[in-house]
Amino acid sequence: MRRYLASLWTALSTLLNALLGGEAPETLSYRAAKARRSGKRWGCLLCRLLDAFDRDHCDRTLRWWEQ
Repeated sequence: MRRYLASLWTALSTLLNALLGGEAPETLSYRAAKARRSGKRWGCLLCRLLDAFDRDHCDRTLRWWEQ
C-alpha cells in the first residue's frame, strides 16, 4: 500500500507541475529544487515546506533526477 501511495503522489506531482507550466516529465518537487538552486523565492519556500514533511526531499530529488 505504501508503494501505491508513493506512486500516486508522484503522478499527482507530475500532473500539477504540468498544469502550472512545467516540463511534463518533471515532478513539482524537482522543479522547485531547480528554482531554489537558481535563487527563486517560490522554490525556496516550497522546498522548505516539502522538507518539513520529508527531510532533504528537494536535495534527494535533485540527485535522483540529475544522476
